[in-house]
Amino acid sequence: MAGLNILVTFFVTTVVLSQLLRYVSKKLLPSRLYQCTISELSSAFQLCACFMELRMLMEIGLWGGGFGPDVIMTLLFLLTVTHGFTFSGASANSAVSLQEFLLRDCPLVDTLSKILSQYLGMEAAKVVTSHYWALELTEFHTIQNMMAQECSSALQTSPAQGVFVEGLCAFCYHLVILRFQRIRPVYKIPVTALTVTLLVHAAGSYTGGFFNPTLALSLTFHCSGASLQEYALVYWVGSLVGMVLALFLHEGNIPLLFQRNLLYNQKGKYKTPKRKTLQAPSAKTSGDVKSPSKKKTGEASQRRPNNEQSKK
Repeated sequence: MAGLNILVTFFVTTVVLSQLLRYVSKKLLPSRLYQCTISELSSAFQLCACFMELRMLMEIGLWGGGFGPDVIMTLLFLLTVTHGFTFSGASANSAVSLQEFLLRDCPLVDTLSKILSQYLGMEAAKVVTSHYWALELTEFHTIQNMMAQECSSALQTSPAQGVFVEGLCAFCYHLVILRFQRIRPVYKIPVTALTVTLLVHAAGSYTGGFFNPTLALSLTFHCSGASLQEYALVYWVGSLVGMVLALFLHEGNIPLLFQRNLLYNQKGKYKTPKRKTLQAPSAKTSGDVKSPSKKKTGEASQRRPNNEQSKK
């Protein structure tokens, strides 16, 4: 139990330090520069450091401390909710940044800056977390240091199946964030966190359930067990294909490439009623209906003969 408390303390410390960096940078930097650099860098650092610690618990927690999938998935859900409320608009996911570019929500220069910042943040998290493990504050960290020389690959299936798993996870994840992007964060973030938790639980034994190309690049590309081409095929091509399919299904096209909707009809659901044309009144009707001025003229002409007869 003491080991779990130290892990939770590490999570809290990482979130607090990352949030402090975001707060100070937001005060000092222009909004666009902050969103494209420090916001993504600090969020990627927070995501990668917490995921490395949680992955360590996944690998050795069951036989090293008796922590089963229920504890790990609960921590993953809580961490994902925390990330959602503290990321300040950042994604820490290169596939999401490319999705914003395809939606024409982010220029190319900003997209490249975000992806580079995400990579630098995750590389910094690897260095900091490795030094933290070297302190061996718990038995988990001691075992992790002994295993650090032999990095185990997260890809535990064939490349073809890996592409399918990562693509399916990315498809579901991006479809959820597109579908719920306009609702209030208090509802959107728990739904997204639940989706991430279920996908990681389902895909963890096959590919690790990354569906984040930058995170996979930092944590598993250097491990033995598969070639660089196989890693790139599974974690880059699979994730990006899933993202593009989700975007195409949700939008009906790729806004950056097409202007016309290729899937959905643009006509409104309800037809607008046609206006009735006003017909000109007929001659008979116009003859029957007299204006007030004509009525007054007729009454005056009838009174004149009566007055003449009375004088006689």
